[in-house]
Amino acid sequence: MLAAISGGPTASAAGGKLIDFTERLVPADQIKSAGYDGAVVYVAESRPGANFDFKPVTREYAGALRAAGLHVVSNYQYGKPAGLTHPITPAGMTAAWPMPRQPCGSTPRQGRRFGPIFFSIDEDIDQKIWKTVALEWFRGINSVLGADRTGIYGHAQACRWAIEDGVIGRSTTAGHRWAWQTSAWSHGEREPAAVLYQSVVNTPSSPGPLLAGTHVDVDEVLATDFGQWDLDRRSRA
Repeated sequence: MLAAISGGPTASAAGGKLIDFTERLVPADQIKSAGYDGAVVYVAESRPGANFDFKPVTREYAGALRAAGLHVVSNYQYGKPAGLTHPITPAGMTAAWPMPRQPCGSTPRQGRRFGPIFFSIDEDIDQKIWKTVALEWFRGINSVLGADRTGIYGHAQACRWAIEDGVIGRSTTAGHRWAWQTSAWSHGEREPAAVLYQSVVNTPSSPGPLLAGTHVDVDEVLATDFGQWDLDRRSRA
């Protein structure tokens, strides 16, 4: 049986909606008043020159979300190394290789106690890039976090490849894995084992919903256990 951690939000069923950030941080009360159930937050540092106010999430902001009764989910996306077209290349992954070690020691700052970290492949990769570059990156992440706490963000096929290669963990909701699928590059396909689905992707040509003057992405919750911090998973051991 799963239980919510004392003092946090109650465990929510599938069917809720979260937001994630692409521009600026949105105050917790604005997320709540807009009817969302929580937020995906970044546990990676902002890459040099980017200076996003939502990277990394602070303990204070995470606490504000939880005090408002909102769920919190962890994502790791460092960004593009300078001079590269995109990070999913041998050079890009080499630049990011030390980064998975960072979240392991960041719990006191961010207030995270339980749950996976979803690592982003925010590109339209093919299976060759998956097998030769991204898969090795995930194996490196597994060596630090363990596969049980490793998740993926990516298109439908990337989620499927991660499941097939055993580099992401299982949700305690039967039939689901730590896969957060984006609608981008998925060509209408859906990964049935995903716990989250990014149905609205904020872009200049198609802006997402506006909260507190900031456009956001929207994510559908597909499983009772979608990686939220406040769910106590110790009973699954």
